[in-house]
Amino acid sequence: MIRRTIPHLDLAQIAASGQCFTWGRGAAGSWTIPAGERLVTACQRGEELTFSCDMAEFDAFWAGYFDLDTDYGALKASVDPADRYLTAAVAHGGGIRILRQDFWEVLVSFLISQNNNITRITRSMALLRERYGKSTGGFRAFPRPEGLAGVSEADFRDVGLGYRAKYLTWLSRELAGGGLEALERTLSDAGDEEAERTLMGLYGVGKKVADCVCLFGLHRTDFFPVDTHIRQVLDRHYPGGFPRERYRGGLGILQQYMFYYDLKQ
Repeated sequence: MIRRTIPHLDLAQIAASGQCFTWGRGAAGSWTIPAGERLVTACQRGEELTFSCDMAEFDAFWAGYFDLDTDYGALKASVDPADRYLTAAVAHGGGIRILRQDFWEVLVSFLISQNNNITRITRSMALLRERYGKSTGGFRAFPRPEGLAGVSEADFRDVGLGYRAKYLTWLSRELAGGGLEALERTLSDAGDEEAERTLMGLYGVGKKVADCVCLFGLHRTDFFPVDTHIRQVLDRHYPGGFPRERYRGGLGILQQYMFYYDLKQ
């Protein structure tokens, strides 16, 4: 167990921000956070956080997962004070960070997020892990493509995927046996536009899902996914267009503040 003082990080805000669907709420305000084959329990009181791991593991993995090398304070300070909506959104959800999540888990979660809500996505992701994940370290890790390639579309429907089941059936079989690693290599070498096009070439992946995967699964923070919430925000507060050029490098982070703020209104 270690303790760290970390500004600009709020676990509850991150859990509700719509970027991750695998965290679990524990006793006394704790959070159980799986990431690949790792698991940590985290508790927070203000800027003081405790983690159920040692310092070596935290420095090697969890510091990166929580994106601690990014200066969120500087980005928030750069917001135009005349922009009353964005200023309020930053003040309301300024503890959100863009996690460095596992690419495959993000791809699956946003594939099944279409016309869905956070509660149902979270439940489906948990059922996939419980039914098909490999037992490791006292919990089940999220299954890799090989672990899902033999699952039928009907069984995917049984975990609440609905019409999205056919997308995951295709994707799992397509990316098993080295396909996932090949896709990740392609994306790592691609520019933003090419990465988006590559993802949109996958069955069931449209622009919004591709942009979410680029932001949350590849940590490309200039992607600015536009869903119903963000479209309404832009129409109401930025009819002339959002000032993207001013905030290059952190557009996706600001999108999360805006999404969370609109969600909680």
